Amino acid sequence: MEYQTPYILILSLSVTVLWALDFWKVFQKAQLRIPFKNIKKTTSYYRLGIFILGLLGWLFISYASMTPRKALKFLPGNIKVNDIFFVVDVSRSMLADDLRPNRLEVAKKKLREFAALRPTDRIGIVMFSEKVFTLLPLTTDPQLVDQMLADIRVGFLGSGTNIGDALALAVGRAEASETQNKVIVLLTDGVNNVGNIDPMKAANMAADYNIKVYTIGLGTIGDGARIPIGKNAFGSQYQSIPGGSIDLKTLRDISEKTNGKSYMADSEGSLKEILSEIQELEKTEIKSQGQIVYEEKFLYYFLIGLGLLFMAEIIRKFIIREVV
Repeated sequence: MEYQTPYILILSLSVTVLWALDFWKVFQKAQLRIPFKNIKKTTSYYRLGIFILGLLGWLFISYASMTPRKALKFLPGNIKVNDIFFVVDVSRSMLADDLRPNRLEVAKKKLREFAALRPTDRIGIVMFSEKVFTLLPLTTDPQLVDQMLADIRVGFLGSGTNIGDALALAVGRAEASETQNKVIVLLTDGVNNVGNIDPMKAANMAADYNIKVYTIGLGTIGDGARIPIGKNAFGSQYQSIPGGSIDLKTLRDISEKTNGKSYMADSEGSLKEILSEIQELEKTEIKSQGQIVYEEKFLYYFLIGLGLLFMAEIIRKFIIREVV
């Protein structure tokens, strides 16, 4: 609750005190003295009840005098936003368990945390393996972004790693936007081996449209990674895959060409640090001239107070017939 004129409360309470002094005739000289034993107790109780009723009325009016109001919602004005596309590798190697439970789940978790910190930005998602697919066009709905990232799966885009076509698709979608600052976060654990567009050609396209590309190679360097290949009577079966299969040179070249930055993430912790750094690099100062919608409470409390005060005076004059 907010108060527009809190200082008026002092004046209102002063009036309340004056009313109480007048009610009990504190400064008036008695014109007719009646022995206390001749005053009915019920009359005394009535007067006390009337006083409490009137006092409550004045307190409500005093509270209303501060002009209380309750903020209902914030209507944003013009907010500068970034366009951010996540380009995520969903090839089978992303199920490797060198990051627990696997590379893809770790990537999804950290990308969801990254997106949650940018509620004013527009975020889109492109997935790729052999084929490329726009999972989510640019949107400002943070709940939808979180849901879509959580739903990313491996398996329906074929086999292979099509970095070039995926990057080109993200560039094409970002280029159509009128937002000034556009960013692509490309996350992969492999080497481009299928597709129609060379990754560096896609990087040149991004550079032409002033779209920065941050590249992240995900996975460990050694040969300790395994991917699940099915189950038998003894449980899950795994196949070992060679480590160090990430094309780090191409990822660096893509980032350098687009004024971005290239990273290598070999653990959940390092991926978190990388995304935190990108978060800081792409931090945009938001200058909003929004407005807040208020529910004004003045009339509500004023009418309650006025009603209580009116009731007290009616009882005082017509029920106990006090001379006021």
